[in-house]
Parts: sequence; structure tokens; C-alpha cells
Amino acid sequence: MATLELRHLRYLLAVAEHGNFTRAAEDLRISQPTLSQQIKQLERTLGVQLLDRTGRTVRPTDAGAVYAEHARRALRDLAAAERAVHDLQDLSQGHLRLAVTPTFTAYLIGPVIAELHARHPGITVTLTEATQDRIEAGLTDAEVDLGIAFTAIHQPGIATTPLFTETLSLVTAAQHPTSRHQPMPVHNLDRQQLALLSTDFATRSHIDAYFTRHRVHPRIAVEANSIQALTEIVQRTGLATVLPDAITHDHDNLTPVSLDPPLPSRTVTLLTREGAYLSAAARAFISLIHDHVTARSYTPI
Repeated sequence: MATLELRHLRYLLAVAEHGNFTRAAEDLRISQPTLSQQIKQLERTLGVQLLDRTGRTVRPTDAGAVYAEHARRALRDLAAAERAVHDLQDLSQGHLRLAVTPTFTAYLIGPVIAELHARHPGITVTLTEATQDRIEAGLTDAEVDLGIAFTAIHQPGIATTPLFTETLSLVTAAQHPTSRHQPMPVHNLDRQQLALLSTDFATRSHIDAYFTRHRVHPRIAVEANSIQALTEIVQRTGLATVLPDAITHDHDNLTPVSLDPPLPSRTVTLLTREGAYLSAAARAFISLIHDHVTARSYTPI
């Protein structure tokens, strides 16, 4: 009966998601009559109608919506329990689902995953670059184990652990005339051509807000949706950009230039779901990222 009840939950959620018995049955790889029969059996067991079948789209009733929410939670907790049972504490194997905002891949995630693989080659990693709201949604839905983003107004149920403070600077090619030790007044950039990250990046929003606050209007000559493309463009042209200092440190052909007033710093934060089970792989990654932050002397919190 327990197996049948779990099947009932999955069937109900599939119909609620697709709004259609035919598409839900195809997704579940069962026949539509079987799906319909199972849902009716669940409704008889509960003594309440869960789905409104009168319209063109099948929708949960009020009772169905409440039941579906509890069903999602139950299946999510069950999946966490299964991961906990199969989690090998000796780290000979395991799986980590990690989501980060894109700029971290360029300087933070690569070295930490490399160290994780060197120490625990049996652990596999699924790495996703996403916006901060999607990272938090993934954590809430138990589709992601860990997230790395910035301190902000977080969604309910998200636990945060500050890691370090990220600073940004204007960046030019090495030996570029703009490169110098004294901070550059930000107003020097008014109407100047820049190459910047695209608006898909949280970093771009941070940069734009800084320019707006100081009434500076640079001309955006190039927008790039990858750090690698942007650094190549800066090295091969006379254009400058704005990047986290940690990225510049890893490129001998790039030179940071401080601005006056300085670009505001941001707190880099480890995100988890409150009360979520952390696998041995997740705990190992957390330990390594703290070690990496300390070894690289990132600005502490």
C-alpha cells in the first residue's frame, strides 16, 4: 500500500503540472485510463475531489492544491532520506549539485572543484550557472544542494553563510596608459567606451547602479555573456572593463585600476535550504571552499 500511495502522489502532481491527463500520462509513461483510474482511487481513499475536470484544462480543486503541496513536500523529504541512506561517509563516491552566479566560475569554483576531484575522485558534480533567484528556487525545491551567490533579500527558507567580500575595479590591458597607482576619478569614464558583462549578470546590475549613482554615462561598446570573452576583448583592444579583483589576479595581462569613489564591495555567500540534509560530498565541498578562501587571502567578512 505504501508503494501505491507514493505512486498516487506522483500521478496527482503530474496531472496538476501538465493540466492534462494525456500529457501527464505520456510523461509518466503509463496509459491515460490507468492514470485516471489511479487518481479516482486516491480521491475515493481521501473522500474528496482533488481535480476539477470540467474545463479544457484540468486544475486542482482547493483541496487538491493543499494536498499537492503536502505531496511535493513528502516526496522531496523522501528523496532527501534516500540520499542520506546511500550517502557514503568515506567519500569513495557521491554526487554534489551546485549552482552559482556566473562570475564565480571564472575564479572560485574551478579551483575548488579541482581540489575536490583530486581528493575525492569518486564524487561527481553537477554545476549550474544561474541567476540568484533561480538558485534559491532550486534549493527550495531540493533540486540543488548548495548555492553560491551574494548577500541579498533571500527567499524564505534559505540559510546563508558569508564567505568573503568581493571587490571590483576598472580593468585594462597591462601597460595601458590608464593603468596607474593613483585611483582614477570615476567621472573620467563619462562617455568613455567600455566592454562590460551583459545584463544577464548580477555584476552588471551592480556596475550600472554605481555609474547611475555617480551620474556617469560610459558608452558600452561591447557586451559579453562570458568572462573569458570579456578578458580576451580587453587584452586585444584599448577598451577597459569592470571585473572582480580576484579574476584580474589570475591574468598577468590585465591590470586593475582603482576608482574614486571605489566600486561598492559585495558579500559572497554560501546558500543552503534551512534544515536540509547535507551529504558528505556537500560537506567536503564546504570545507574546501573555506580552505580556499583562507589560502587565497580573500577579504574576510
